[in-house]
Amino acid sequence: MATNERERITWATILIGLALLICAFSLSFIALNLRPLAKWANYQSECVEHETLKAPIEWAVRKCNGRSKVYQVK
Repeated sequence: MATNERERITWATILIGLALLICAFSLSFIALNLRPLAKWANYQSECVEHETLKAPIEWAVRKCNGRSKVYQVK
């Protein structure tokens, strides 16, 4: 192999490794930022399960979203 080819392979390997590292950091950053959303979704699921014991699921979802008074039948 010529020296030029070795340098090209080495630079290609370095660039691919760097790109993979940047992708891994980006995905971990996204995953960390989605944790509050996951906590909220778990809370919503637990709330709906608890409220469906007393009312239909439509009302349970509205109550857990804080809109039960808006849809009250008068």
